Amino acid sequence: MFWLLLFLSIPGRSNQVGIVGNPLAHARPCSDNTDIIASFESGLPPGEENQYYLNINGNIQKHSQINLKFDSDATVTLSDPMKARITASTNTNDFNVRFFKGSSHLNIHVRGPATGTIPYVQSIILDNDEICNKPTSGYFDSLIQGVKDTAEITLTVPADESCGRRKVVHTELIVHGQPTKSGDWPWHVALFTVQGNIVKYICGGTLLSKTLVLTAAHCASVRGNAVVPESLSVVLGKHNLIGGDIAPQEREVFEIILHKDFDPRSLNNDIALLKLKSEAVFDDYVQPACLWQSSLYKKLPSGGIYGSVVGWGFDHQDILSTTLQQITIPIVSEAKCLKSNPIFFHNKLNTNKFCAGFANGTSACNGDSGGGLVIFVPDVPGAKTQESGAWHVRGIVSTTVSRTDAPICDPNQYTLFTDVAKYRKWILSYLD
Repeated sequence: MFWLLLFLSIPGRSNQVGIVGNPLAHARPCSDNTDIIASFESGLPPGEENQYYLNINGNIQKHSQINLKFDSDATVTLSDPMKARITASTNTNDFNVRFFKGSSHLNIHVRGPATGTIPYVQSIILDNDEICNKPTSGYFDSLIQGVKDTAEITLTVPADESCGRRKVVHTELIVHGQPTKSGDWPWHVALFTVQGNIVKYICGGTLLSKTLVLTAAHCASVRGNAVVPESLSVVLGKHNLIGGDIAPQEREVFEIILHKDFDPRSLNNDIALLKLKSEAVFDDYVQPACLWQSSLYKKLPSGGIYGSVVGWGFDHQDILSTTLQQITIPIVSEAKCLKSNPIFFHNKLNTNKFCAGFANGTSACNGDSGGGLVIFVPDVPGAKTQESGAWHVRGIVSTTVSRTDAPICDPNQYTLFTDVAKYRKWILSYLD
C-alpha cells in the first residue's frame, strides 16, 4: 500500500511535492494475482468512507462473464456501463457482470452499507475460472477515520454476507420464557440424534456461516469423544419442535470439531463446531449470527449487559417446549455468581466461562444446551432501541445447578456459559 503523490512544477517557484485532492491508497485484494488492484480515497466525510474502486486487468472477451462475491453487503457500480451489464443474485450472494464488448479491464465502484463496513472481495470468477484464490481483507480498515475521533472498523463473521440481522419484523431454555415467532431468531438451530428411524432432539446451536454451526462440545460427544457425524442432524429455520415450520432446512453433518482441551467432567472448553455437508440457504428464516469480540463493549448502552437465550428446553412443567422460547438475562459478576452457590461454581467457573441469569425462576434449562447467548449491538453506539443493529453470539449454554429432586436444571440458579470471546481465534480458523 502506498500514497499517490503528484510532483508539481510551477513557473517561478522551485519544484514542490504535494498531495492533489485526498490521498489515494492501493492494495492487492488477491495475494496471488497482481492484475487485481483496489484503490481507496481517504479523507471522505463520515458515512462515505466505506467505498473504493476495484480494477481487474486482463483480456476480457465479448460475452465473457465475471462473478464477484464480497464478505459483506455491497453496492457495485460499473464505471463503464456501455461495455457490460451488472446484476445481483440474492440466491448465490454474488454479482454477475456480462460483457457485450471486449475490454482490457473491468473497473467497478464498491460501496458498503450505511453502517460503515467495507466490503472486501472474497471470490472473482472469470468465465468459470477462479482468479482470486487467495483473497485478503482489512487492508483499508486503518484508513477509516469515522465519527467523533474514532477510527475502528472490524469485520464480523460470517464471511459470506451481513450477520446478526433479522429479515422479518420482530415483536417484542427456557423457564418462564416468552414465546417467539418464526424468523425472530434465524441463527438458532436444532440438533437431533438419528438412530435408524428414531430422531431425537438434544441441543441447540448457532449458525455462523453457510456451513458452520457453533454449539457445546457436550452436545456432540460421548465421554469426551466426538460422535459419528452421521448420527447428528441439523435443522435450520426451526420454530416448532415437532413439525409445522414455514421453511426448515435440514442438513447432514460432515465434520465435528471438538475443542482439543474439552474436559467432559468439568465441562471446561465446552465448545464445538459442526461443519455441514451442504450450504445453508439464507432467507427470512435462516441467517447467521455475528461473532462477539471485546471491542463491541464500547457500542453497548450504559448499564448492565443483557443477552437473549432461546431454546426448546424444559419449561416450568418440566417438559420440552413445543415452540421456541426466549428470555433476556443479565451477565452477572464472578463474585456474585460464586456467592450464590460457592460449592458448585467454585468447581465449574473459570476464565473461560461466565455467569448469567436472574436466579429467580427464569433460566436456561435442559435442552437449551449448545444454544447461544446473543447480545444486540446497535449500529449507533449507545443506542437503546433495537431499530438498527446486529446480534452477536457472546456465550454458549453449558451447564447449571441440578435440582435436588430431579436430574434437571434448578431455575433459581445462575447458568454457566462458555465465553465465546476466549475462543474467537479458534473459531475463525475454521470459518469458510
